[in-house]
Amino acid sequence: MELESDPSTFAESDSASLRMTNKTTKPGIALSTIRSIALGMILLVIGAGVGYQYKGLETKGLTLIGKPVKLERSNLDFTQFWNVWDQLEQSYVDKDKIDYTKMVNGAIKGMTAALGDPYTMYLPPQDNKSSKEDLNGEFDGVGISLGYKNGTVAVQTPLENHPAIKQGVKAGDLIVHIKDTAADVDKDTTGMTLDEAVKLIRGKKGTPVTLTFYREGKGPEEKTIIRDTITMPSVELITGDWKNGKWEKSDAGSIAWLRVYRFGENTQEQWDMAVNAIIAQRSSLKGIVLDVRNNPGGLLQTSINMASDFIADGVVVKQQGRTSAVSETYTVSRRARLMGIPMNVLINGGSASASEILAGALRDRLNIKLIGEKSFGKGTVQEALDLKGGSGLHVTIAKWLLPNGDWIHEKGLTPAIEVKLPETATESATLGDTQLEAAIKELTK
Repeated sequence: MELESDPSTFAESDSASLRMTNKTTKPGIALSTIRSIALGMILLVIGAGVGYQYKGLETKGLTLIGKPVKLERSNLDFTQFWNVWDQLEQSYVDKDKIDYTKMVNGAIKGMTAALGDPYTMYLPPQDNKSSKEDLNGEFDGVGISLGYKNGTVAVQTPLENHPAIKQGVKAGDLIVHIKDTAADVDKDTTGMTLDEAVKLIRGKKGTPVTLTFYREGKGPEEKTIIRDTITMPSVELITGDWKNGKWEKSDAGSIAWLRVYRFGENTQEQWDMAVNAIIAQRSSLKGIVLDVRNNPGGLLQTSINMASDFIADGVVVKQQGRTSAVSETYTVSRRARLMGIPMNVLINGGSASASEILAGALRDRLNIKLIGEKSFGKGTVQEALDLKGGSGLHVTIAKWLLPNGDWIHEKGLTPAIEVKLPETATESATLGDTQLEAAIKELTK
């Protein structure tokens, strides 16, 4: 299970049950085959039961010759769909641009978009591949993760030491326009899905993309950013102390600054290595600063495992679905190896999803102080399904609630100690990180 933006199989459509007229299509492709595939894919997406195990559908009584196409259970009419399909095929001026695979993918993407939930989306094969690259932690781009803010594509997290943050991009910045001259892209983001925005912003290393950002109080600002290979670590442990107005790294330091950048495929391994290192120097530590600033989330189970290294037992997060089949209470999953060590948690507007689950669980269960700025506020659970042919479907299946019952969707977590980061600073191991300074002073006072 994933929170973001995991298996399932498509049953083959029964083309023999579909009666239709053969028409000339692109060489090697029969329209009857295209329509069978298209309708099969659409019906399978609509008709899958809770749990998203695609095991076939009841398709009795389907016809496609001059009569409404209806499903027994849903009473759906596909006549208009095929009318439009036929009109495009017969009349569209640029015949070479009629790509049946893209048309089917577009129909399915439109169907998921019609739900009005930006986190429920259909991903064609290349987009699904990009989504998996996010979890694996390496791709070419500008170094930002995306979400929505007030219905507009927004920077959820700028990644440290990557192109976007080096040009001053911050969490919460709205992206209102994308321009890539080489790719013939010049588009406003109004109505744009996240996967479309990701696809347009990513590109080959060394190529430019121009993004127009809007930040409250500053207005629009255009930035041309050169893409690079984005390598995203998951966990970083730095020991040291705050001295002379800055963080000083030291193997003999009294503070364990434990930074979690994401909850991906390799996060658990890196987390375990960091925990073992903390245990080895536990006697010399005054405390832990758990830093999930600009962490966009990821795998649900990983956040539960992390929380379980601090909490002895009981609830970590609750999942509330439309039925009991997808509603669940997740409890501590392992022995609390770091229990009892003084700590606090750093959050900001880029802390989202799984990172909010971790921070919220520690707040509710252990009364751990959250320090920094209000978090992003993503309180829904997505199941990511792998479909036939390499495509994928991310479906919002539930809300998640903190142990105390709070649903923070579009509200975020409010820190106990609010500290704004100066415009001139970034969340780094150098001068100016007032949030890190506040967290360390709270531990050592």
